[in-house]
Amino acid sequence: MFTRSAAFYDAVYAWKDYAEESAAVDRLIQERRPGARTLLDVACGTGGHLRHLCKHYESEGLDADPEMLALGAANCPEVPLHEGDLTGFELDRRFDAVTCLFSSIGYARTPERLESAAAAMARHLEPGGVLLVEPWLSPDEWKVGKPHLLVVDEPELKIARANTSGRDGRVSVVEFHYVVATPEGVEHFTELHELGLFTHEEYTAAFERAGLRIEHDPDGLMGRGLYVCMS
Repeated sequence: MFTRSAAFYDAVYAWKDYAEESAAVDRLIQERRPGARTLLDVACGTGGHLRHLCKHYESEGLDADPEMLALGAANCPEVPLHEGDLTGFELDRRFDAVTCLFSSIGYARTPERLESAAAAMARHLEPGGVLLVEPWLSPDEWKVGKPHLLVVDEPELKIARANTSGRDGRVSVVEFHYVVATPEGVEHFTELHELGLFTHEEYTAAFERAGLRIEHDPDGLMGRGLYVCMS
């Protein structure tokens, strides 16, 4: 996934307000499970949310990408991190809260794997625990052929990341083209990302089959919605 761009991930997403989002996550958890103290962040990446959530919770993280986990360990040195796929992990413990944010659930790719991911996260909840999942775009929201450009302009780092949105059935296909300039020189590479385009009905069915009660906030943390589920 982010194998080539992992080193630049935090710079590319420096625009994201992890502190504000984490504060909102904390409020949602405490409203539904007052006194919650343990948390697992699934698909934690470089630890953008964990850096803030670990101040309030005994936190752990999980991600499938070892390069991202290495950066997460540097950003959150006191937080235990685990390598594992979100659709079938087993940590042999339960948490008051489990989060899967920044649309990482889209990497499940298929409705069957979405159900597996929901079941895996539900298995790691304490009774009465809270699961927060930030969805990826729905099939109707994804616009094929739309061009995108993101630019990083720092003194020692210049990045241009361009792509056009593609689609293969119910999977969104994004091939990022990176041009990266550092004092060592300029490099160009591509990176392919494929995320499942799930409907609201598919999300709710997956959470219900996992034995969870569901609330849906259509706005969520950044306009993509948020599923708040209770065990």
